[in-house]
Parts: sequence; structure tokens; C-alpha cells
Amino acid sequence: MRPLTENLIRTSFVNASKGEAKRAMLPDLSTVPWDEIDYLGWQDARRPAQHYVVLEIDDEPVGLLLRGTGRPPGRKMLCAWCQDVVDGVGAASFVAPLAGPSGRRGNTIGTSVCADFRCSRNVRRPPAPFEVRTEDPALLAYHREQRIAGLQERCTGFARAVRAG
Repeated sequence: MRPLTENLIRTSFVNASKGEAKRAMLPDLSTVPWDEIDYLGWQDARRPAQHYVVLEIDDEPVGLLLRGTGRPPGRKMLCAWCQDVVDGVGAASFVAPLAGPSGRRGNTIGTSVCADFRCSRNVRRPPAPFEVRTEDPALLAYHREQRIAGLQERCTGFARAVRAG
């Protein structure tokens, strides 16, 4: 992902008002490993139920406001984006207001995403023995590329659905 500025992030939100985008507490952008992530996701420190995701669609940043539907479940749940249940604290349920008039009427779309937004790390981790039974570096690299492509396709698809309203 290419590095983003505060201004790019705040103007990228498709399902938040200008006031919500302005009030969003952003993470420290100087510590973000931009070349290792497929999207930037974080929880607002001042409003724990508010979460944000920014990703690129057609080389343009698209920001999404997400609302947590509660705390992460006690048992592991499959993340809809990285499809990983091995690593991390598990997935949590989120809803995103739809963009435009539909969202202003209260319509939302939901998904389950890693509660700590570590999908990019999950798809880049070495596969567990039950996932891929090979030591061949070429096959392991192919497996990793497929997991990264799948994550990008699924999170982009969700963002397109929110943006379409």
C-alpha cells in the first residue's frame, strides 16, 4: 500500500460525514509499515466502538467507517477478509453504514474482520503444516501470493459494496 497522509485519509471516507472524518483519531502514520499492509485499519482510541479502514481501489484511497457490534466472541471466528483462524485474537463483527442516501437512512452492511486488523500479517505468515504440506519455496511463495490476492479481493469487494450504497 502506498503511504497515506492525514489529509488523504480524512478525505477518503465514503460512508462518514465530514464531521465524523474530522473527529476520527488517526494512528501514528510514521510507524505504519506501508509496504507490508493491504489496508490500514484501526480503532478510535476516544470512541472504542468506532473503527476505520482505508484501502486502495483503482489507485485511490477509500476510507470506511465501521462500528463494532460488541466485543470479540469468546471462541475463534473466521475472518471474512483474510480467512485466517490460526493467528491473532480472532475476528469480530462489524457493520458499515452504506454510502449516500441509503446509509443516511440507516442501512448498513456487515462482515467479520480480525479484531486487531492484522489480516495483512496473517496472509503473509508461513503456512501451518495442515495448510500446505510442502517445503518447496516456489509453492510456498505461490500460496502466500494467493492468500494476499484473496485478501485484497475480499476487502475491496466489501468496500465497493459500501461505496455503492
